[in-house]
Amino acid sequence: MNTVLDIVLNGLALGSVYALVALGFVIIFKASGVMNFAHGSLLLLGGYLTAILHDSLGFAGALAVAVLATAAVAGLVDRVLLRRLGTDPHTAHVLTILTIGVDIVLMTDLARRIGGDLLTLGDPWGGSVATFGSVTVAHSRIAAIVTSVLVIGGVFALFRYTGWGLSLRAAAEDREAAALMGIRLNRIRTLSWCLAGLLAALAAVFLAAFPAPGLERTTGQIALKAFPAAILGGMTSPPGALAGSLLIGVTEAVVAGYQSELSVLGDGFGDVAPYAVMVLVLLVRPAGLFGAKESVRV
Repeated sequence: MNTVLDIVLNGLALGSVYALVALGFVIIFKASGVMNFAHGSLLLLGGYLTAILHDSLGFAGALAVAVLATAAVAGLVDRVLLRRLGTDPHTAHVLTILTIGVDIVLMTDLARRIGGDLLTLGDPWGGSVATFGSVTVAHSRIAAIVTSVLVIGGVFALFRYTGWGLSLRAAAEDREAAALMGIRLNRIRTLSWCLAGLLAALAAVFLAAFPAPGLERTTGQIALKAFPAAILGGMTSPPGALAGSLLIGVTEAVVAGYQSELSVLGDGFGDVAPYAVMVLVLLVRPAGLFGAKESVRV
């Protein structure tokens, strides 16, 4: 029973961090129809800035600078690169390919700077753990769950109660009608990229915290595990991204916890488990758990 509780708690903590990343995928897709494959490099950028600045600014100051800088870089990617190719939804596939190029450039430069080092982010939790009865949980895992709940709750409140959220939902439903109603689509799109960059930088802190050894040049690739979470939840559904992330996180924790029993599936099954879950869900619900089927008038 204790093993099951440990697995569930670790899975929920991991899923809550994936939710921050998956929500970024969904926000950008809703605003521009673009699959942002540069999300992993933005995550690594946020973690790297926190790591190199925490000695001089402290953890809170370094994190604030890293979050704002990553959000600014994400906004510049949209304004300087993507917008030059136009905002026509029919060119979204071209823009998606461009984000792969952006990811390669950023990831290569950051990997060169990090090298083979393991960088610490100076987080206040360190290796400390909390004990609840016979269940032991790292403080960083508890902080990940609490922070994700507060941040995701705040993002959902933005969607529901602000003019930006209303404009984003209107643009996601019908871009032409939204533009005719006076909604500034370019501004909505850039702010969406900034918000996604902010969430990615915040997620980097918990992906590099204990029990992870630290930030390394491959940390950004973890963002790809949040991609199937966004897909199986439905790319236009923020609640779907949350549900999909929790499902992926618990699945990954279960596979890691029962690795010996699942050895017949191969030693590397934990790496492909998120994608296996995505495929199984899409076989039943092609639009995702919360995705809506598109109706086409002929």
